[in-house]
Amino acid sequence: MNINIRAKSPVADYFGKPSRRLFLGVTALSAAGFLVGCGESKPPSAAGGAVAEAVEAPMNWFVRVGSDNTVTVLIKHIEFGQGTATGLSTLVAEEMDADLSQIRVEHAPSDASKYGNTIMGGAQGTGGSSAMADSYLKMQAAGAGARAMLVAAAAKRFGVDAGALVVEKGVVKTADGAKTATFGELAADAGKETPPAPDALKFKDPSKYIYVGKRTARADSSSKTDGSAKFGLDYRPKDAVTALIARPPKFGGTVKSFDDAEAKKVAGFVAAVQVPQGVAVLAKDMWAAMKAREALKVEWDLSKAEMRGSAEIMADYKKLAATAGTSARNDGDAAAALKGAKKKLSAEFEFPYLAHAPLEPLNCTVLLTATSCELWFGSQFPSIDHPTAAAISGLKAEQVKINTMFAGGSFGRRATPTADVVNEAVHIAKAWGGKAPVKLVYTREDDIKGGYYRPMTLHRLSAGLDAQGKLVAWTNRIVSQGILEGTPFLPPGQLDPTATEGAATLPYDVPNLSVDVHYAKTGVPVLWWRSVGHTHTGVATEVFLDEVAKAAGKDPVEFRRSLLTKHPRHLGVLNLAAEKAGWGTPLAAGRYRGVAVHESFNSFVAQVAEITVKPDKSFTVDRVVCAVDCGIAVNPDVIAAQMEGGIGYGLSAALHEQITLTGGAVDQSNFTDYRILKASEMPKVEVYIVPSTEKPTGVGEPGVPPIGPAVANAIFAATGKPVRKLPIGTTV
Repeated sequence: MNINIRAKSPVADYFGKPSRRLFLGVTALSAAGFLVGCGESKPPSAAGGAVAEAVEAPMNWFVRVGSDNTVTVLIKHIEFGQGTATGLSTLVAEEMDADLSQIRVEHAPSDASKYGNTIMGGAQGTGGSSAMADSYLKMQAAGAGARAMLVAAAAKRFGVDAGALVVEKGVVKTADGAKTATFGELAADAGKETPPAPDALKFKDPSKYIYVGKRTARADSSSKTDGSAKFGLDYRPKDAVTALIARPPKFGGTVKSFDDAEAKKVAGFVAAVQVPQGVAVLAKDMWAAMKAREALKVEWDLSKAEMRGSAEIMADYKKLAATAGTSARNDGDAAAALKGAKKKLSAEFEFPYLAHAPLEPLNCTVLLTATSCELWFGSQFPSIDHPTAAAISGLKAEQVKINTMFAGGSFGRRATPTADVVNEAVHIAKAWGGKAPVKLVYTREDDIKGGYYRPMTLHRLSAGLDAQGKLVAWTNRIVSQGILEGTPFLPPGQLDPTATEGAATLPYDVPNLSVDVHYAKTGVPVLWWRSVGHTHTGVATEVFLDEVAKAAGKDPVEFRRSLLTKHPRHLGVLNLAAEKAGWGTPLAAGRYRGVAVHESFNSFVAQVAEITVKPDKSFTVDRVVCAVDCGIAVNPDVIAAQMEGGIGYGLSAALHEQITLTGGAVDQSNFTDYRILKASEMPKVEVYIVPSTEKPTGVGEPGVPPIGPAVANAIFAATGKPVRKLPIGTTV
């Protein structure tokens, strides 16, 4: 790995200058030394095993120190495999000078006033690869503040000046080592200390870092290896019943009537209740719930349902694309420049609906009483889930409690603006009268067929070159559903960026550039999918750019370099990936390379894919070289893992995945017909991290966008035929 740590770590440098934003970001941390609320919610430890039964002293909203010498770090971003628990707790351990072995991690309680995400406008949630970018300074400040309180307590105990003490691996001691005390021994007294003011926080000199920038073990590895880690699906309180929902066969359908006479004959059947989403069957276990649902008879009203198939929807998209859309970017005069261009090119790209398909099925357990509503699940967006549960249950916000569990993947699926899983679970519990805890579970078929997909999208592009082969015009018309339309996330009159991001922010130096968009209306529920709009804009723009480069008679890498002179970070990852991949050097017969570079969520990634085309026209993706610039590399191993995971996820979509509809009904149901990448298809991946002193940005999503176009461009190099439609399949 190529990594570099910043030269210094003052608070002001993170935000650029001391400001009100700085005050809001740090003051809350240091002013929270006596928040007992931090100790009220005790979900399973992300670091492994049960939470220690010890007296704990809160240092601030994010750090508690136990009398057993454990340091519990509360993270406000859910851990669902992306490494949040590791990265954020590492920052605390570094600033506290704690030993990693004493670190425990818990999910923070639902409370946006303390745990809001500044990148999300203060809402508490995880997404947009924002966890590290949002919490980097906050966790450093939490660790530094806790350390100062422990040192102050030790100074009083030893009768020395605080400046005479040193801290090492969870032990505070005098310089000569004559007097020592562990964090655990100091915890009670430290909890009584006044937290330091924001401007008094002292951060460690980066030259003395022992964890940040180094490869350290993941905080959740041990518990996930030995099975002690508890996911939402693992949680089942005493006397709980399992619930499954019979949903309409087409989106927009509703229940006309239902008959549960046959369902009642199933051993273990408890009840059937109608809810807004369909008919819920409750049973003593999962098998009984499945068999009872199969026996349930429901008459559906499909008069307002989406009845079109994928082909009809795409045909309607193409009609829209024939007319001008809403402008998302307009530089110069693209129409005039295109008309006067020496050489003109055009292309149309089609992208299907995609399911998220997280490994852990969607679930939510709820215990509803007359005065409380408690939930256990992987809450990706507490600021949506919490008020939704309160509204449906009819309770006050303070009567609702969310216990955030581990989640086995999400890729966006657990963060719906409608809080659909919580919505359904609480509706079921309420309809049944709260007689016992209700555990709502989705089967794989429920998830695949149940909606909330990456939108189907159409891109129609054109480009113009002058006589010297210079790119002088570029247009991109997009037709897609708007994910944010109709939600509180999109202020009135603003353009939904989820369809245009990556296209409207195209970094290439083109004097005349136009991007417009049509937001199509369909009854198919859509949602952000790992890297959101970049999933299709990255493919369309980077694949088309290779076509333009060929028409200009230029090498794809050299052509990009000439267009990125004003974007050094794009250029940096492009150059590093090309260098490490040996771009321009000879390849074995039948082997070809393709390149792509893309920025998403303020991180920059370039990838070079190598494929082998066999005599029967089948091909394999054998090697991917990835360069990433995500600012300061807190944990290089987590960064590499996220790039590898993103490449696998994006490659799966590029080669195989699609959701199709026939007459409004989803055709796919499980991994038997919603094909995902096999382990044997995963290429060798090399990840190189660009040295940076910029503030850290996210890595959960930015590895996804470049892989599809890199592979498509390798196919273009092999065949001379551009890839215009996904999924590609396994033949050229």
